[in-house]
Amino acid sequence: MNELKTSPLLTTGLSGLVGSTFRDAYSEQYDFLNLDLSDSVQPVDITSYSAVARAVSSSSAKAVLHLAAFTNVTEAWNQTGDTSGSAYKVNVLGTQNIAKAAKEFGKHLIHISTAFVFDGTKEGLYTEEDSMNPIEWYGHTKAKAEEMVIEECNPNAWTILRIDFPFRSLPSLRPDIVRKNIEGLQKGYPLFEDHFFGPTYLDDFAKVLDWVVQTAASVDSSGLLHASSGERWSDFQLAQTLIDLHNLPYEAKSGKLVEYLKTTQRPYQKNTAMDVSKLRSVLPFSLSSIEEALKSVQIDHLSKKSA
Repeated sequence: MNELKTSPLLTTGLSGLVGSTFRDAYSEQYDFLNLDLSDSVQPVDITSYSAVARAVSSSSAKAVLHLAAFTNVTEAWNQTGDTSGSAYKVNVLGTQNIAKAAKEFGKHLIHISTAFVFDGTKEGLYTEEDSMNPIEWYGHTKAKAEEMVIEECNPNAWTILRIDFPFRSLPSLRPDIVRKNIEGLQKGYPLFEDHFFGPTYLDDFAKVLDWVVQTAASVDSSGLLHASSGERWSDFQLAQTLIDLHNLPYEAKSGKLVEYLKTTQRPYQKNTAMDVSKLRSVLPFSLSSIEEALKSVQIDHLSKKSA
């Protein structure tokens, strides 16, 4: 019997929520070389171009999947304006180094971005044509990262995928929006009914990433694509749906973002939901609805009502 051959793939951030979901789903398909400072065998600091260049130049992979990012929005807010802080160094300088190396050594760069590049004032779904206008430091650094990808890479040699509030079906060491929502229910926190977002189902997004890797440099999978769900949910709506679908023994308490904003200096986008029509038109498979995805989520049995 022939052994299954794996394809080489350069990555960053495989230990994160998004990266671990992709790694777990495709570990038998790809031979991952993960550029990570914590790697015990081949540590790579993505904020150092020489370190990135050495790793990228030695790989036969055709693509670089750049998932690593500083994603703690509150901590990033505490670093506002600090270009020597970890949020800026990882998100902007790290991305610039990855993009430069991808161009120098002929790799297609797949960069993961966020709906936080928008200001959140739009009532409907954000499209790829809407201008970026970040209102906090995390969004600012991710917007700058997108600019670095476009400036440094050759045309048709990059893909930017924007996602929003990701979650996966299996539990993770890194809590996602569904698990955080359930924690809010458990603690009796009010859940905003006037804050809207477009949840990203990572089990589906892993398939999107695989498709982009497999079709890298094609017209369909190059450029900027929104890759969330194309739906618009509130925190309260998500909580109530989880209660109904999984028979959870909690009551969702309604809260108002507009009231919470009076208690904090950190700005919050009121809406980050994105239109994914462009992606749907080129994908060779269908994306799950969020309700379908929520049904698949594995929740600790102790959180459910007894039969």
